[in-house]
Amino acid sequence: MKKNKFSKNWIIKQKRDIYVKKSKLEGYRSRAIYKLQEINDKFKIIRNNILVVDLGAAPGSWSQYISRNFNNPKIISIDLKDIEPIKNLVHIKGDFNEEHHKKNIQNFFGKKVDLIMSDMAVNTTGNKSIDSLVTGELCIEAMNFAVELLNKKGSFVSKLFMGSSFNEIVALGKKSFKDVNIFKPPSSRKDSKENFIICRNLR
Repeated sequence: MKKNKFSKNWIIKQKRDIYVKKSKLEGYRSRAIYKLQEINDKFKIIRNNILVVDLGAAPGSWSQYISRNFNNPKIISIDLKDIEPIKNLVHIKGDFNEEHHKKNIQNFFGKKVDLIMSDMAVNTTGNKSIDSLVTGELCIEAMNFAVELLNKKGSFVSKLFMGSSFNEIVALGKKSFKDVNIFKPPSSRKDSKENFIICRNLR
């Protein structure tokens, strides 16, 4: 019963959500596009001719935003799910932590990249502590991957939740990058513990 009640509440929220309506009107695949747009408005991490890796990308709205609004981006996305085609995007179906996928991504660009972004989160269990911890582990894995692949002036953006691993993630970010910010975009739902870590300029 609880699961059904949760599902009904989620559907009601979706129908009332102005960002869901806006994304449909503007032809984007999900409301998540506005989070990246707001992050970029504040931190200016995206530019023309950018080289991007989009981790956990499905359904692809972050890549879609970059492809649509910037000239000549080169984007590779990876997710366990398929993604419908997007201009300037090459998609890999798989786990970014697997070594052969890492090598494929490196070979695709042939050099260090400008931006690695992750809107990954686990499927929620209803236990906020567990959800936060597991999503935090994904963020740490993505950050370690970013440190390997980014150029010196590159940027890393990832979702994270307030919880037990929050301070560890921020400390790791400060150890690896010169500029680290935590930001909750206006389009994030008010009742969500979601934040984003924005890391720029490798040490």
